[in-house]
Amino acid sequence: MINFTLNPPANIGIIGGGQLGKMLSIKAKSLGYTVTILDPNPFAPAMSVADHKIIANFSDVESIKKLANLCEVITYEFEHIDADILIDLENTGHIVIPSGKTLKLIQDKYEQKSFLKSINITVPEFYKVTNKEDLINCSKKLGFPFILKSSKGGYDGKGNCVIKSPTDLDWGFEQLNSTNLLAEKYINYSKELSILIAIGKNKECNHYPVVENIHEDSILRLTKAPAKISPSIENKIHEISMKIVESLDDIGLFCIEFFLTANGEVYINEIAPRPHNSGHYTLEACETSQFEQLLRIVTGLPLGSTDLIYPAAMVNVLGNEYVNGAYQYAGLSKILKDDKIYVHLYGKKNTHYLKKLGHITVCDSSLSLAVEKSLNALKNLEIKSND
Repeated sequence: MINFTLNPPANIGIIGGGQLGKMLSIKAKSLGYTVTILDPNPFAPAMSVADHKIIANFSDVESIKKLANLCEVITYEFEHIDADILIDLENTGHIVIPSGKTLKLIQDKYEQKSFLKSINITVPEFYKVTNKEDLINCSKKLGFPFILKSSKGGYDGKGNCVIKSPTDLDWGFEQLNSTNLLAEKYINYSKELSILIAIGKNKECNHYPVVENIHEDSILRLTKAPAKISPSIENKIHEISMKIVESLDDIGLFCIEFFLTANGEVYINEIAPRPHNSGHYTLEACETSQFEQLLRIVTGLPLGSTDLIYPAAMVNVLGNEYVNGAYQYAGLSKILKDDKIYVHLYGKKNTHYLKKLGHITVCDSSLSLAVEKSLNALKNLEIKSND
């Protein structure tokens, strides 16, 4: 286990310049740290707050080495990186959190599910698919409907599809256009849940509240914190989560997603080794946000309290079907008349349908009121063309 403390103005390297990188950078800057971002997009959200910028592809070995040589520690805001590059960096003495080994395991969904199964964690039945014959055989084992996913890549509804009948088999295989697929049993769940687990140096561990997530088109629309679940289900999720992070034997911030069925069965969906969309509510609703927590982990500082201050609802601001390209917002004045409504707009230059442009969090004494106010705020925020 790594044992170190990095004091300001130590340079923190972040691979990825999206909104997660931006919110982590803002927190790092507030504590006096230096931030270097690597991203191929010079206008990525985090670039606006970075001290140093490396404009390069995520597979550019020399540029990632340059980042490592500039920084005392490296972390990442998403999984679609060549993990072997990070492993090589660690082998030459650089610090990567979470480790490249953990990333390599988690970024391949088949390997991730196999790992979870090997430590006796309940996951949906799954099979590897490399060709159409595999897919047909899987359909006989799983029945219909079932889920077909790309083993690597894929997010926000991309890289997966529901196979509803035999007539969908060819369509699904062609849609994903890969020989590295995962077929998974469809779980008829009653709730989608998630939890953030923070593991610091010396195996210090804190967990955030279990939250409920509402998805549409495989994109997170609404997070409710805390989730309305029984104490026994909450305890089960805590036990499963601890078993997973102990088995990973790493440090970092991990989001674990679950399916909960009507009869109380809990299945693991996926693990993310980074801050997560479902954890954005922590910026205002918890004593320590997920971004400050990750900053504490990568700098070796003590973990912060994960206590929930207020019940909260978080809604994503997504691009609409009418505006493509440059855009502007309207309606902020109406939204911000109420207290405890927090609007985060990421500063992305262009929009398209369902693109994540920001989020709104509402804190309230009542979760139901927070949900109602968040949905009303979302209705009042307009996205218009710049033309």
